[in-house]
Amino acid sequence: MKEELKILIKAQYPLIYLVTPEEARAEQAIANIAQGERPQLKVFTWTTTHGLIGLDQPRQTAHHNTLAPQMAIQSAIREKDPSLFIFKDLHPFFSPEVVRLLRDAVLAFKGTDKSIILVSPIQQIPIELEKEIVVLDFPLPTIPELDEVLSSHLPVGAPKLTPEVREKLLRASLGLTRDEAEKVYQKAKVTSGRLAESELDIILSEKKQLIRRNGILEFIEEDETIDSVGGLDELKRWLKQRNFAFTDRAREYGLPKPKGMLILGVPGCGKSLIAKTTSRLWGLPLLRLDMGRVYDGSTVGRSEANLREALKTAESIAPAILFIDEMDKAFAGSSGSADSDGGTSSRIFGSFLTWMQEKTSSVFVMATANRVERLPGEFLRKGRFDEIFFVDLPTKEERQEIFEVHLSKRRCDIERFDIEQLATVCDGFSGSEIEQAIIAAMYEAFAQDREFTQLDIIAASRATMPLSRTMTEQVTALRDWARQRARPAAASVAEYQRLEF
Repeated sequence: MKEELKILIKAQYPLIYLVTPEEARAEQAIANIAQGERPQLKVFTWTTTHGLIGLDQPRQTAHHNTLAPQMAIQSAIREKDPSLFIFKDLHPFFSPEVVRLLRDAVLAFKGTDKSIILVSPIQQIPIELEKEIVVLDFPLPTIPELDEVLSSHLPVGAPKLTPEVREKLLRASLGLTRDEAEKVYQKAKVTSGRLAESELDIILSEKKQLIRRNGILEFIEEDETIDSVGGLDELKRWLKQRNFAFTDRAREYGLPKPKGMLILGVPGCGKSLIAKTTSRLWGLPLLRLDMGRVYDGSTVGRSEANLREALKTAESIAPAILFIDEMDKAFAGSSGSADSDGGTSSRIFGSFLTWMQEKTSSVFVMATANRVERLPGEFLRKGRFDEIFFVDLPTKEERQEIFEVHLSKRRCDIERFDIEQLATVCDGFSGSEIEQAIIAAMYEAFAQDREFTQLDIIAASRATMPLSRTMTEQVTALRDWARQRARPAAASVAEYQRLEF
């Protein structure tokens, strides 16, 4: 981006819009470009509090005759020398007069080495200037820049960080501004007097603040590990293979960054849980995209802007996992939305597909779905996701694992249960239905002031009508579709293909 900005200035583009919350970094980058030009360009900055002043003047300087943006733009037009004019937060002042003066400046700057650069944390462009302006997103600090900040905050005399720990700290800091990184490193020093791998939680807390401010994304924390998920051995093996997929070592080996995965399957069989536990396995933040919050009918174009802001936030804290639960519901109506919502769903669907196809950031999309027939075909084509997994009803062996997991959470003496018998009784049950049968048995025993037993679980299981029986046609259709189009999440493909009700 900095090279692009340099080219635009050299090519005498008169009006540039730089979107960034980091005024100081953007200002320094512009100053470096100006100093490298021959002849050197003068640099002026404008704010509504100080007016138009030279970059080399003291910060407390104020030119009251240029506090009004109209006067500042006129002063820029009158300037004879090659110059760059940085206008900070001009967007609230886009009155008809200011817009007209900016268009006058575009004409006046033609053929001269003068440019106006608008710097703002939000993009807001009057329609009259859309053909005259070039918009650039100023990038967040790179690892080398963050490394400079980290080095400046290492306590004097502290043990030298190993390359592995240093890389972890720096990668965890990606997505923070330079100022945020300085604060979080300083906080780590104040908290523990040092900077080490144990301070990753402090950096993570700063990223939580970023997500909380966004409002559309939700930061999810999961205490369970992936080993507490019963069954799904093939899916877990695939995830464990990619534990270090976002490291420099993987890039040096020639591996591309993983794009994402789609997990289809019967409701209650662990799709959402496997997505959440992957966050702990990979050591990456997990962000849930709430599509319900994306849609906003109050203003035309607001829904699309919400999605762009959410995706930009996810990219800003990458590497991260973007979790979309029940994607079939989120995009079910995209094909016919012109009649229901003026095409908003179709435009959001198209924007999301384009982002998935073109993204270069380390954002791993993990989506789940129950009703594959509701998903637009574009989602399912090869290349959109790295893999499409199908999570079926658990086999008998997997049901035994699930019973062991849930009983171990609640009691230490699980030897008193005949788990093989329980797994047989619960044939056709999903993982969540097995858990609910255990909970129902515990409530029954608790009400009678005694310990729950094998018979309580069997009674609760027999009183439950599993989804596989109440929605037999739907589950069978999903299985038939997945048999030839998706990869089984269970370890044994033969077992997956053999499953019958």
